[in-house]
Amino acid sequence: MKLVSFIHAGQPTYGVVQGDRYVQPPADFLSRFPDLLAVLKAGAQSELQLAAAKSGTSVDPAAVKALPVLSNPGKLICVGLNYKSHVAETKRADSEYPSLFLRFNDTLAAHGDAVLRPSFSERFDWEGELALVIGKGGRHIPKAQAFEHIAGYACFNDVSVRDWQRHTHQFTPGKNFPGTAPFGPWLVTRDDVPDVAKLTLETRVNGQVMQHASIDDLIFDIPVLIEYISRFTPLSPGDVIATGTPGGVGDRREPPVYMKDGDVVEVEITGLGVLRNRIATEA
Repeated sequence: MKLVSFIHAGQPTYGVVQGDRYVQPPADFLSRFPDLLAVLKAGAQSELQLAAAKSGTSVDPAAVKALPVLSNPGKLICVGLNYKSHVAETKRADSEYPSLFLRFNDTLAAHGDAVLRPSFSERFDWEGELALVIGKGGRHIPKAQAFEHIAGYACFNDVSVRDWQRHTHQFTPGKNFPGTAPFGPWLVTRDDVPDVAKLTLETRVNGQVMQHASIDDLIFDIPVLIEYISRFTPLSPGDVIATGTPGGVGDRREPPVYMKDGDVVEVEITGLGVLRNRIATEA
């Protein structure tokens, strides 16, 4: 099942992707669960699918504005340096533990949004990633049970303002400019992704392939990440973990390549769709 969030008739809402249409659940369902986060917290994904199929409203995607799959996760945790190819290009040493940082919710953007480069930086870079969304909360989750806690997967672009990222050894400033984390176009539920490790991630800029990797190339795989993260913080339904980017970022090319006005950036993951955004400059 594919779940999508969008604005229709001026109101934020959500639905199920059916072919080339979105199916919005009926009003009584929406009154109980006003957004996808509420659906995930209640574990009501199957109920949503049935309600949409029985009495949902078909919506033309061309008549709506996309929203991030989840605009309001409780936690948005990103993993750095999690592909050997990216560690190699950064010339960093291997780490014994996952490198983690946090994003704010107002950094999220939707499929189709313009992603705004700050006018005072020319070092605006892409990072295509696989994101997972927690469906069942927990603390001290063992690796063997990690997948039971996942609601689904989506494409993510951890766009980075590289000079601000390197002002100090902390990543936070360069990773938290507003609207610099496209997330979508939809959430594909875990039951439709039998083996996430077999998926392939590709990032393209103006049609040119910049990153191409198997999810199986993760240094710290999904069970390890969930076990590690849940040791220090409880994970809750709707929390998002962006699992890291492979080699091929613009900052490490020779010469470096950065995103500029008018560039079109696409992150595609097998079966999860294509997350597409255009670059503009913040006024």
